[in-house]
Amino acid sequence: MRVLVTGANGYIGLRLIPSLLDAGHEVLAFVRNPRRFPTEDFEEWGDQLRVLEGDFLRPEGLPDPLGVGEVDVAYYLVHSMGDGAAFGDKEECCATSFVGWLNDLGCGLIVYLGGITPDEVGLSEHLASRNRVAEVLDSADASLTCLRASIIVGSGSASFEIIRDLVEKLPMMITPKWTRTRCQPIAIRNVVGYLLGVIEPERRAQVAGKGFDIGGPDVLTYQEMLTGYARVRGLKRVIVPVPLLSPKLSAHWLYFMTATSFALAKALVGSLHLETLCRENTMAVLVPQDLLNYDEAIELALSRVAQNRVASVWYDAISSGSFDPRHIRNVQVPAHGVLQDAREVPLKATREEVINAVWRLGGDSGWPSMDWAWRLRGLMDKMVGGSGMRRGRRDQFELRTGEALDFWRVVVADREQGRLVLFAEMKLPGEAWLEFTVKEGSLSQRAVFRPRGLFGRLYWASTYPFHLIIFPQMVQRLAEGE
Repeated sequence: MRVLVTGANGYIGLRLIPSLLDAGHEVLAFVRNPRRFPTEDFEEWGDQLRVLEGDFLRPEGLPDPLGVGEVDVAYYLVHSMGDGAAFGDKEECCATSFVGWLNDLGCGLIVYLGGITPDEVGLSEHLASRNRVAEVLDSADASLTCLRASIIVGSGSASFEIIRDLVEKLPMMITPKWTRTRCQPIAIRNVVGYLLGVIEPERRAQVAGKGFDIGGPDVLTYQEMLTGYARVRGLKRVIVPVPLLSPKLSAHWLYFMTATSFALAKALVGSLHLETLCRENTMAVLVPQDLLNYDEAIELALSRVAQNRVASVWYDAISSGSFDPRHIRNVQVPAHGVLQDAREVPLKATREEVINAVWRLGGDSGWPSMDWAWRLRGLMDKMVGGSGMRRGRRDQFELRTGEALDFWRVVVADREQGRLVLFAEMKLPGEAWLEFTVKEGSLSQRAVFRPRGLFGRLYWASTYPFHLIIFPQMVQRLAEGE
């Protein structure tokens, strides 16, 4: 079959596409910016995969349907929950543009992954938006199959990373009232299994025009999910529940204690007082598979992390930070109207060793000069609403264009040319860049800042004494391959 996957470089999309290719389907990966899609990971499939560029918030720039051709199935995996205010309007706008474009394209079935919505009034903005998107998609000429999930557990998923952050870092937790709300977590492996299963020809008639709840075998409270993670990890944790439910306070608690952005924390907390349990089990009959229980899903996720085999991470989506996607196209660091610290030193190790050292920056490896100062800067950024350092990095050794690295976003990661460019997602009175170029005999390092007004220049002046210590040490140690 010819299959279109929107949101192809998102958390679910990067898990689904390899399975579709393995099943022999021709895949059209729809992304906002092809530079962010890891095409090198799919080279073995050759022409079986094609990347399409477009933004459903800008329908005038969508690909010409005549040049794309008809598709059998379209997966709609686009969301804007991390985009802050009015994300519901953006999601509806994207869905509307998608339907109009797909009707011109021609398609038999749309598969949409949404969220379980309880049968009660007062839905959160997040769940109400999921419902509204489903309504818009249902207006398309193609039939709609809607899969509704509760909490998705897998290496790199937002839910898993939040739970991991809380349990690993807090020996004692004072938890709000919503942690006693029940949900039905499902492993990412099983989600992908259902997404694949519903498009099989023998099931199309059974699923077209219908919606299905999908969940794992366990019904747990959020508190039980925390204690379950601790049990799998062999950690002793004390959880003290309090009878308070303050969405604003809870959002700040998640924001400061985990790697999530405040916009995402606020959207998630708005839904956590609502139970998200499967009301029917039809999908488990239509697409039979071995459903992992919660402990098994956690063990599998931890094994992926330990093996450094995390395929995708939720915060690598552009919406997880303040990054403007246009910067990915602008691969040249600004040279005019900027303040900079530029250094070049001879290589004291092989070029490959130095490239490896540069590609290991951040995350658990830390920074090669005054790592404590980088972490303090991350904490200060977190205190004023920035991303902070808690996002870390997806992979210990490799970097992809567009993914997050501590409080940076990777703009260029060209190993062959030995060039790495990072754009700061910190709260700053201006724009900051960090560029490394490993040449045949030398390493070039540039820290560039484009100030915004007088305050921006004062900021650079106040941090410059630290630059005089950090940057010379860093470039020297990297040149030694450390």
